[in-house]
Amino acid sequence: MDVRRWFYRNKGEKKTDKTLAEHLEKLKKASGDFEQYVVETNHGSFVLSYYDPLIDKKTLSEQVIAPLKLAGNTNWNEAAEVIWTAESQYMQDKDRILDHLARGYIFIRRHNGENSGWLCPAKVEHEREINVPEVEFSVAGPQESFVEGLDTNLFLIRKRLPVAELQVEKMRVGTTTQTDVAIIYLKGVVNEENLQTVRQRLQDVTYDHIQDTNQLAQMIQDKTLTLFPQFVNTERPDRVAAILVEGKIAFISEGSPEAVTAPATLLEFFSSLEDYYLPWYVATFIRFLRFGAVAFSILATPIYVAVLTYHYEMIPKDLLATLVASRSNIPFPPVIEALFLEFTIELLREAGARLPSKVGQTIGIVGGIVIGQASVEAGLTSNILLIVVALAALASFTTPVYQMGNTIRILRFPFILATAFMGLIGLAVTLMFTVIHLMKLTSLGRPYLEPFFPLRLTDWKDAVLRLPFSFFKDRPQYTRPKRRFRGPQKHKRQGQKSPDIDEFYQ
Repeated sequence: MDVRRWFYRNKGEKKTDKTLAEHLEKLKKASGDFEQYVVETNHGSFVLSYYDPLIDKKTLSEQVIAPLKLAGNTNWNEAAEVIWTAESQYMQDKDRILDHLARGYIFIRRHNGENSGWLCPAKVEHEREINVPEVEFSVAGPQESFVEGLDTNLFLIRKRLPVAELQVEKMRVGTTTQTDVAIIYLKGVVNEENLQTVRQRLQDVTYDHIQDTNQLAQMIQDKTLTLFPQFVNTERPDRVAAILVEGKIAFISEGSPEAVTAPATLLEFFSSLEDYYLPWYVATFIRFLRFGAVAFSILATPIYVAVLTYHYEMIPKDLLATLVASRSNIPFPPVIEALFLEFTIELLREAGARLPSKVGQTIGIVGGIVIGQASVEAGLTSNILLIVVALAALASFTTPVYQMGNTIRILRFPFILATAFMGLIGLAVTLMFTVIHLMKLTSLGRPYLEPFFPLRLTDWKDAVLRLPFSFFKDRPQYTRPKRRFRGPQKHKRQGQKSPDIDEFYQ
């Protein structure tokens, strides 16, 4: 903890036996926002210690100071009854007292220098309201997203899974920030090996400053040298609830508006919760549309470069004349032309994301039209490549999960460079290395390319397709859930009984 470290860092001093009162007095001199308020009563006085910015002033005056003045008694039992709340606690440990003070508690002790007292929660809550999702927006389905408050986010999950099997484990991660992190899972369904892996990796994190769940996801993933995200980051409580029911694990940290779910597969990043709110045939069509859009986004520009550089004979005669005319005034080879346009699109996309929302949309649209038209008229790029790059950028936005969209953006550049050097052979080689990399990649030790590798046709019904719900009687195989079957009907046919609630606490 940074507060304790501050006390003992000067000149390599060892920990001393100073009283708690001396520690608090030293802290008041060092920190301008630390307060020590003395409450005088008829039979004695109390000292209230707290960090002023963290404390709700109304709670301080109405629930602590006013009752203490009315009580006017130095007996701790009677004083505790006056200021008692659900989270109040009597404490003697100095380190824990300092820790609670930094988290919005008021420490109350008698004005006689003793090293014990009562800790009362009085944290001021500055939290934005629950709003619609901004990144994973959907037309159909619930319109709620996570916020920065951990308790609020847990409420949003429990509201959708009001069952006793839903378990939450809390721990603190970060040597300095001591950020609260909650691991969420369904007891009796989750695979214990997966749960222990997540639990152990989070406990092993030694980084000092944890601000967001995405940081933790990067620290505990299986491999760091990869473009592909190994966990699903989501701001939607309904997505987390659906993933937990499948036997997976989620974790979320204080101050983060996103949860992380694991293990994950490649196809999971192309699945949207809206698929389950639409008829199955519509959802299946849209899912295949996403697959095609992603393939087009990655391969369209590299194929253009390869064909115009090495494989003119593949172009139909009618189209060849149009291509030659469009490139007649272009002084650069196709690869330079393609890289120029790709970087221009990425600059426009990044600028639009960083500017205020009302300005960003205008910059993206107007900037793209103006720069694209100007580059064609100036002879820097051909109008056909401009159409191809614009369609490829548009196709990349069909990815429901933002992290995978970033991967697709970057993945185009190695393919373009490979085709510039070796044509379609370079495209095939790069594609082969990408597939091999995906085959070796894992998430919590589970295959990332499932259900293609290893081949599991039973999981195609929800990973590749989106069949009717009558087909979803089994949970996915790759998570190795304890309870494979979703409902009691399957248990009866197998001659098994539905698990009793007491079994979840064995």
